Amino acid sequence: MKAIITTKYGSPKVLQLQEIPKPLPKENEILVKVKAASVTTADTMMRRGKPWYGRIFIGLTKPKYPITGTGFSGTIEAVGDRVKRFQLGDEVFGESVLGAGSNAEYLCISEEGLVEVKPENVAHEELASMCDGPLTSWNYLKEMANVKSGQKVLVNGASGSLGTAAVQLAKYLGAEVTAVCSFGNFDLVRSLGADHVIDYTRVDFTKTGDSYDVIFDTVGKSPFAESKKVLSKNGIYLSPVLSMPLLFQMLWTSRFGSKKAMFSATGLLAVPKLRTLLNELTNLLVLGKLKMVVDKRYSLYEVGKAHSYVDSGRKKGNVVVILD
Repeated sequence: MKAIITTKYGSPKVLQLQEIPKPLPKENEILVKVKAASVTTADTMMRRGKPWYGRIFIGLTKPKYPITGTGFSGTIEAVGDRVKRFQLGDEVFGESVLGAGSNAEYLCISEEGLVEVKPENVAHEELASMCDGPLTSWNYLKEMANVKSGQKVLVNGASGSLGTAAVQLAKYLGAEVTAVCSFGNFDLVRSLGADHVIDYTRVDFTKTGDSYDVIFDTVGKSPFAESKKVLSKNGIYLSPVLSMPLLFQMLWTSRFGSKKAMFSATGLLAVPKLRTLLNELTNLLVLGKLKMVVDKRYSLYEVGKAHSYVDSGRKKGNVVVILD
């Protein structure tokens, strides 16, 4: 089969399309023929081997898991002898973290992993990225911040994968949503439900005088030290971009003060918990309460270009690789 392989850390040039043996499922695994896969900011960070402490999990000197990509959607082509949850021919989607990469024609994943049956009438390309931005944003807003109706939520980086999902999910939870992005993305975030928009190139939201119950900094560009100025008395600052200052602030605010800084490595939560969150999101998608924004589509031959585009910082919503 064809797959994108990385043998060292570096720029998109380290990504190589290679022909490798097709995997065989173990007794508790399914073999998925991949129809669509995601390319995310997390993927590009793993390609670079950054942040450095992440190499504890992905390989100290070179990638431990050479096939890139985590999110996928496809069709089951073979099942192991002990598989009970799925059958041959089922359409499934999910995420393969610290294991078989999804930027390949096939992947094997345990039936007990983060994989679910694909709902009908939802495209593979939409589901390939469900476990990236939407799942992370749902965990942060619903589980960590417990966003409630009537609260004011600000989403920084509102036009990205996490941001486009966060705007919709915060609105679904009943919040008044302020979206921070560039002027060119105003129409997009408004169409997703944003009540207010701020152009970060012209206005610093920490100096407007407005206050928010929750600030979700999806891009890690407005640190807690600045953002707390516009948090309400018991406000919560959320960011999926971990840094040493944020780690210290999490520890400090967990014991002192009313304003809290929070981080969670969503992908490393227990699989049963992630499945519950994923099923809730899938229901919202089927009901039309959540829309997946797909910015660009690439072929498997163009994964390097996809990484370069994500690295540019101009991505709107999600980037997917189409293998069908």
